[in-house]
Amino acid sequence: MHPILKDIRLISFDLDGTLIDSVPDLAAAVDASLGELGLPVAGEARVRDWVGNGSWTLVERALTFAQGHLPGEEALARSHEAFLRRYGRDPGSRTRLYPGVRETLDALQAGDWILTLVTNKPYAFIEPILAQFGLERHFALCLGGDSLPQKKPDPAPLLHVAAHFDLPPSTCLMVGDSRHDIAAGRAAGFRTLAVPYGYNHGEPVQDSRPDGLVVSLAELV
Repeated sequence: MHPILKDIRLISFDLDGTLIDSVPDLAAAVDASLGELGLPVAGEARVRDWVGNGSWTLVERALTFAQGHLPGEEALARSHEAFLRRYGRDPGSRTRLYPGVRETLDALQAGDWILTLVTNKPYAFIEPILAQFGLERHFALCLGGDSLPQKKPDPAPLLHVAAHFDLPPSTCLMVGDSRHDIAAGRAAGFRTLAVPYGYNHGEPVQDSRPDGLVVSLAELV
């Protein structure tokens, strides 16, 4: 057992960039949505630097790139709806689990830890993706970016999780790949653990000063 798990009773995982590499599917939906508007496509490499703040912000960044300026609210809303339709048709065919994720979740589930999922991805996409990998029963609670009025880096989703299980935040761990995960965890009073392989807008996640860093989640168990 990794030392960071000492006295921890609940573990909250981020999804995109922590458990799964979803960028290929996200990029396909972004580019299809831009193509519908006759705009230049973004490509997977750019999208990889844009994810992590929810679908609305992802689409806003894509439109800003393609148009060269910030989109108006009405145009952004239409494009966001188009993106959600595109992504909803195929949210997981190109998505992959990172190495060691399945084995780690299996081992943690078999232990005494409560596992939860706190992501900024819209809630509707969580279950289909988890089901694709047979992981839908590993998590006692899942929150999406639209489950509450606030999303990470606001601490509200993590505080909601701790309160739901009647646990003090000091007994909870947030595991993620970005500064938003670490900021949310710290503000909620959670212990924080980072992985360096995900999506952090091109910045080293260790710059956010998490309580711990693992190259692979397999190091937890």
